[in-house]
Amino acid sequence: MKYYALEKKDSKAELYIFGTITTYPWREKDKDAYSIVKELSELDADEIEVHINSSGGAVSEGLAIYNVLKNSKAKVITYCDGFACSAASVIFMAGDERVMNGASLLMIHNAWTYGQGNAAELRKQADDLDTITQASVKAYMNCVSITEVEVKKMLDEETWIDADKAVEYGFATSIYEEKEDGTNQSAQMTIRNKILNAPVVVQQETLDTEKVAKKVVELLKKEEPKTGTGWGAFFNGGRK
Repeated sequence: MKYYALEKKDSKAELYIFGTITTYPWREKDKDAYSIVKELSELDADEIEVHINSSGGAVSEGLAIYNVLKNSKAKVITYCDGFACSAASVIFMAGDERVMNGASLLMIHNAWTYGQGNAAELRKQADDLDTITQASVKAYMNCVSITEVEVKKMLDEETWIDADKAVEYGFATSIYEEKEDGTNQSAQMTIRNKILNAPVVVQQETLDTEKVAKKVVELLKKEEPKTGTGWGAFFNGGRK
């Protein structure tokens, strides 16, 4: 399965990242971040929708894609269509709008690697991992409403974040929910709020009951059949 696809129609483009974000495109039979960044940099679009369903991958690749999207002049809307884990969660942060589906998840954790070498080399690798993780922290901190200490605690604990928590913490800006009638829940809420918050203007008028009664009598007399002895007879004191 291809993990990358870029489609453009008129002034709008759609980027799909489904699968592993890899440094080895020949393994995925697709493109690495260099190719993606090149295409996005040359893209002439007013809006880019980024659909993500990925368990993550190489941090370097994720950061490169994040940065080119973040620096784009186009409006960027990122969608978590399933999972946006690890490096994919960083790409998700590039959106001016960041939309979770109701049944989608983010997962954030510290950068990790396989290690080998002597003690000094392993200590350096640990320091390097801290530096690499900090780059991701900066991407999260550009969006979230929680503190850096809280973000780092979540990274330490390898935290899964559902749609509601993602919005609460600021990782996401909204939740997309498709209703049975095909309407978007957020659109319904917008309309509902406008209706509920709209000022209600009540105009009071004094009712002239005598005038209304006369009008009713006139209409009833007009509609009565000539041979009838109904309402007309009643209003005329029983006379035909």
